Amino acid sequence: MTAKRVEVRAPMSGIFYCRPGPDDPPYVAIGDAVKKKQVLALLETMKVFQKVKSPANGKIVEIVPENETPLKDDDLIFVIEKG
Repeated sequence: MTAKRVEVRAPMSGIFYCRPGPDDPPYVAIGDAVKKKQVLALLETMKVFQKVKSPANGKIVEIVPENETPLKDDDLIFVIEKG
């Protein structure tokens, strides 16, 4: 049986932040178990921060952008293996 992978994409253009503050640990790392609706990162657009949340329970298998990377609408951010 093959595990299903879910892509988490940027809902809009903005700056990707993997942590809530400069001195805080990242929200998630590769290998972390996540729950549906768990905050994975922040996306800043025009000084407004939007939470990027997990669409499913599973495990983080890929984090594409580096912290503070500009993203375009629909850019791939995370890959989650459902489980």
